[in-house]
Amino acid sequence: MKLVHVENYDEMSMQAARAVFDKITSSERVVLGLATGSTPEKMYDYLVDMLNKNKVDLSHVYTVNLDEYVGLDADHPQSYHQYMNRIFFDRVDIPKNHTFLPNGAAENLEDEVAEYEKLIEELGGVDLQILGIGRNGHIAFNEPGTAFDSETHVVDLTETTVNDNARFFDTIDEVPKQAISMGLSTIMNAKSIVMMASGEEKADAITAMMEGEVDESLPASILQRHHDVTVIADRKALREG
Repeated sequence: MKLVHVENYDEMSMQAARAVFDKITSSERVVLGLATGSTPEKMYDYLVDMLNKNKVDLSHVYTVNLDEYVGLDADHPQSYHQYMNRIFFDRVDIPKNHTFLPNGAAENLEDEVAEYEKLIEELGGVDLQILGIGRNGHIAFNEPGTAFDSETHVVDLTETTVNDNARFFDTIDEVPKQAISMGLSTIMNAKSIVMMASGEEKADAITAMMEGEVDESLPASILQRHHDVTVIADRKALREG
């Protein structure tokens, strides 16, 4: 793993945006694996600014997202479809038919996860995957104990995750209890990976991921086996003050 030390969340976001921008502008065709949540928000802001100021042609860009909540259709305000529209897709000129997320409202979830895995394969695989990391070392919705050989699958969300997400919904009963997520094997098939980490609450996970044993109890530890991973982490995440 290559570790990039940065001062703070803002610098982490800028460095990650630059990595994605450079990949887009240096490629004739590119498939980006995209993440949601609070960690990449500022990265998308910087990336939008870079792409629009430089008037970059994005007709060669394809995107696949890591995950989506089960039970929320694409129009639901808390779906990751809507998150991506608000924070990125509606602000740049990537063709909408080049952007893909799992269908959390699919009638047959077994078929949906198989079709999503097949879609990624048909696109030629992910060229650059963006990741965050959870406090317990999860990546995407792959919680501790997820098999390293897992492909796109349906995940039962932990009580902690459900409670963390409750702030986005009117009642706890409305919070999705499952999600569709790329599996760890799917993520590992990406040609290169950029992970972002900011804040002292991520420090234990980053240390364990980079220095600990490769074990399914810490899903992110599998990244030690990948040939091209860049970790962009700020001082607090690295316990540097």
